[in-house]
Amino acid sequence: MLITAAELLAHGWEHGHGGWWPIFPLFWVLFWGVLIFTLFRFRRAGRWHHRHSAEEILAETYARGDISVEEYRERLSVLRERGSR
Repeated sequence: MLITAAELLAHGWEHGHGGWWPIFPLFWVLFWGVLIFTLFRFRRAGRWHHRHSAEEILAETYARGDISVEEYRERLSVLRERGSR
């Protein structure tokens, strides 16, 4: 890129690539920037980073045996009651 810029300065715009030569490096910088941004955005908000709901966490807690059936049902009813508001 520096060689091209030096040639344009030495020979003028009529020889060489013309005024379009800065467009292609900018294109590639923008292309990779958008690609990286999209990947990080998708990873954070999409299926790669799945957030568990409160009901899923409660079900896992019950499945491990950390709480009893009565406590599970009580907490589940509270969660569903709050969700309907």
